[in-house]
Amino acid sequence: MPTPTTLRFMSPMERLTNCIVKIRDWMASNRLKLNEDKTHVIWLGARHQLSKLTENTLTLPNATVQFSTVVNDLGVQIDSQLSMSNHSAKLSRSCVFHLRQLRLIRQSLTPEAMSTLVQSFITNRLDSCNSVLIGVNSQLLQSMQVIQNAAARFITGARRFEHMTPVLRDLHWLPVRQRIQFKTAVLVYKCLHGMVPPCT
Repeated sequence: MPTPTTLRFMSPMERLTNCIVKIRDWMASNRLKLNEDKTHVIWLGARHQLSKLTENTLTLPNATVQFSTVVNDLGVQIDSQLSMSNHSAKLSRSCVFHLRQLRLIRQSLTPEAMSTLVQSFITNRLDSCNSVLIGVNSQLLQSMQVIQNAAARFITGARRFEHMTPVLRDLHWLPVRQRIQFKTAVLVYKCLHGMVPPCT
């Protein structure tokens, strides 16, 4: 275990490695396993900051980890500049795929079944972890809004160039940006009023 004096002379990479080793040892003492072969490391920063980096690997006791530009954390694609562009693109591709599959069986579905399937395959994906998108580029949110509009048209039969605000209102759907703001506001309210599990 490095002493405080030793830590002062460690490089940042050595300190990071030491921190990860401590986490691994704590996990082992609690019957958990840190799988170093499945560990991902990412630098976060602005483009000009990232361009100055020279380290691209992290050497751990049992593995050498390459730094990634995008990592997956519980289904959220996190890129090195926190732009969330990769997450938005993957989400859009997934929703478009499922919408196309649903269109193939549309004639066999009742309105209730259509609504349930869209909720399961599209709306839930748009809502999942969407609070991480607060403050992102408007173009990313617009691409998600296009998906939501397409899902609304699928359910209601609205025409392609029909104004979507009344259609979304009839479905009781908030637009994507407002859904993100609402979810974030609810989370903050619960935190302020002790309605979330306490940190331990």
